[in-house]
Amino acid sequence: MLLDKNRLGELHGLLAIVQSIDIGVVVLDRDYRVEVWNTFMENRSGRLPSEAFGQPFFELFPEVDEAWFRRKVETVATLGTPTFTIWEQRPYLLHFKNYQPITGLEDFMYQNTTILPLKGLSGVVDQVCLLIYDVTDVATNRHQLQAANRELQRLSSTDRLTGLYNRGHWEERLRQECARYGRSGGHASLVMFDIDHFKRINDTFGHQTGDTVIRRVADVVRMTVRESDVAGRYGGEEFAVLLPETDLDGALIFAERLREAVQAQEVSYEGQAVRFTISLGISSTLQAPQGPEQLIAMADRALYESKAQGRNRTSLYSG
Repeated sequence: MLLDKNRLGELHGLLAIVQSIDIGVVVLDRDYRVEVWNTFMENRSGRLPSEAFGQPFFELFPEVDEAWFRRKVETVATLGTPTFTIWEQRPYLLHFKNYQPITGLEDFMYQNTTILPLKGLSGVVDQVCLLIYDVTDVATNRHQLQAANRELQRLSSTDRLTGLYNRGHWEERLRQECARYGRSGGHASLVMFDIDHFKRINDTFGHQTGDTVIRRVADVVRMTVRESDVAGRYGGEEFAVLLPETDLDGALIFAERLREAVQAQEVSYEGQAVRFTISLGISSTLQAPQGPEQLIAMADRALYESKAQGRNRTSLYSG
């Protein structure tokens, strides 16, 4: 009798632990009906133990992928070993709202889960225990760190004034693209351009207006390029756009569209309209067997040809 009392005391102690721990505990029989439902589950699901006991698990949680979950449980029961899921692979098993004030940035509770085999006196697995761990704080911190890293990456590769790629990142992308074309035998065109008489704009209207003009030109570039194009601020008032899989004729069409769009812009200075234009030069990777430096030099030479011919025009590198 003393042994039975001791065992009964142990059982009560275990039940108290199960009810008080901050982990979801659900025990299912082999027909997937609920046999244990602790306080964590009651609070997160809104269902009392009396409402959950004996109910089919998949009726209580229709969001669970039944075929997938059954495979998991059958593997546990057959092998007699636990299995796990982590939030990185499956954000949650049971769709609970996130009520933690510290991690209130997330709409739902991220979860890790463990499925344990429970053997009866006969040694046969006749129950499985599902443990639900709330890892929303871990997921939130990871997401915030990833977002911060993405922002740092963006800042390290972006020109602060224009939001286009900065020169360092743009040149690295150019080297990568040129290397790719060298392997594949494809080709691309490079468009380099700058703002005409930009020093005059700065001297006449001030550097803030000059910055506004640069930003406006960058906006036009963003509206004109394709998703695959690589656009950057090369320095000062000079810009560059790499056009993958584009021949000189296609690059000329792009450049003229860009030039006309910029010519139609204006910014305001003390009620006065400030107009501006750009001059452009184009080269092709087919003309630059020595690589990106030669490609830039050729496009730059074509740009200065546009300058020499009166500005607000596009020139192709002709050798």
